[in-house]
Amino acid sequence: MPKTKDVLFVSIQFFLMLVFFLDVSWFSINFIEYHVWFYFGLLGLLISILAILQMNIHLSPFPTPKPDAKLITSGIFKLSRHPIYTGIIIFMFSFSFWLGDGYKLCISVLTFILFYFKSNYEETMLEKKFAAYKIYKSKTGRFFCKF
Repeated sequence: MPKTKDVLFVSIQFFLMLVFFLDVSWFSINFIEYHVWFYFGLLGLLISILAILQMNIHLSPFPTPKPDAKLITSGIFKLSRHPIYTGIIIFMFSFSFWLGDGYKLCISVLTFILFYFKSNYEETMLEKKFAAYKIYKSKTGRFFCKF
């Protein structure tokens, strides 16, 4: 049975993702008008898809790890501790810039903030479950590569 905090995080996440795709004309932005944002958006989708495929049966929408979860630190998880969130963030911001849509950009910022707090909570749970998580955390960036 998922914890209340898990359900709350996932509910807010799905709500933000749903309202992101609403056609709301709030304000426009004129960011670089190149189609490069379209390709960055595709990159974000690819990152999320690779992470989902790599997690396979261990995938859960909830931050608390499943009882049979395994700590994955290779593949796309070597570049980011939360590659699904990373891909979603890249997609949402890129799509907002590509369309020049200020409303979508605001939803992207709110999603980024949510993912920051959701990942903090998730990492607390992962540190309790996996002794090696602190070492992994010190070597790998939360959303983007550590340089």
